[in-house]
Amino acid sequence: MGELQLKDLYDGFRDAKTIKAYEKLIKEDAKKLDKNINIMEVCGGHTHTIMKYGLLQLLPSNIKFIHGPGCPVCVMPKERIDHAYILSMQEDVILVTLGDMIKVPGSNGNLQDARSKGADVRFVYSPLECIKIANENPNKKIIFFAIGFETTTPMTSALINHVITQDIKNILFHINHITVPEPMRVILDDDTNNIDAFIGPSHVSVITGSKIYEEFPRDYKKPVVVSGFEPVDVMQSISMLVKQFIENRCELEIEYKRLVSYEGNLKAQELNDKFFERRSHFRWRGIGDIPNSALQLKEQYDYLNAEKIYESILPNKEIDDHKLCICGEILKGKANPKDCKVFGTACKPSSPLGSCMVSSEGACAAYYKYGNLL
Repeated sequence: MGELQLKDLYDGFRDAKTIKAYEKLIKEDAKKLDKNINIMEVCGGHTHTIMKYGLLQLLPSNIKFIHGPGCPVCVMPKERIDHAYILSMQEDVILVTLGDMIKVPGSNGNLQDARSKGADVRFVYSPLECIKIANENPNKKIIFFAIGFETTTPMTSALINHVITQDIKNILFHINHITVPEPMRVILDDDTNNIDAFIGPSHVSVITGSKIYEEFPRDYKKPVVVSGFEPVDVMQSISMLVKQFIENRCELEIEYKRLVSYEGNLKAQELNDKFFERRSHFRWRGIGDIPNSALQLKEQYDYLNAEKIYESILPNKEIDDHKLCICGEILKGKANPKDCKVFGTACKPSSPLGSCMVSSEGACAAYYKYGNLL
């Protein structure tokens, strides 16, 4: 067997015949269900696959999707966006972050507004691009505004490691990495939730291993299938969950076996543990404070920590979303984008009121893009 190629991860996983075969299988198995089942796809990447490929239309009426909080841009609270905005406006700073952050509204505006006012804000695909920017701008402080779940944390760790080993003096970090299981737990602890099962994000699980989800079938009696992001992956994962229900099982299973293992990437986990520790609290946009749901730099790396270095100018006051925005209810699985009164009118990608319309992983953006509203 040869070395795994990138195309091996998606070749054949968009095949229409295979999707239709799973449609038939799911519909046959769904006839044996004794109740409706609501499946939360935790990650916004899955939401976009479901909408883009019309998977909602392929499912029987007794299987429903609930959209989850797994969009790191969507859950970033306004006060953290304000940190990025304020840091970018400092004369000696180049703020670097990932592209989805450009239009996320804070209380002062977004990073695109900051650029229009003269701020040097740069958007990159990889954190390691900060090294080139730092070398080209030795008299500037390069602040990497790090976002993302466990998927992107190792890339930040790799950059930190390089900065330390190469003794690069002008790169700092504002850490906003968050974790998946904690919001899942908060949502399930709400007695009003109507979730029966989860589709877990595979890119997170490549790093952490599927083990981070084992508490949900064990403690909450909610089965989890870790799924890839192609349409065949999602359909196979739904089929696996339906079979668990008709066979009276409640288990953690891996659909995305081509890259996900139970233990995950131990080297990446070790690198993360070297630099990061849990924050005692982190406020999620629309959801609220979730204990131990985010990471921060360990104290010995305070000299790299922009939150510490610029502490005197960074506000800590909690800032609520626009009153008409229901992103919080959408992120908790209690509402659908179309339940929002301003969806597609006052709130659209060109003029978003809420974060769920901004991000490429946001549920509102998916409904707008693929819901025949363009």
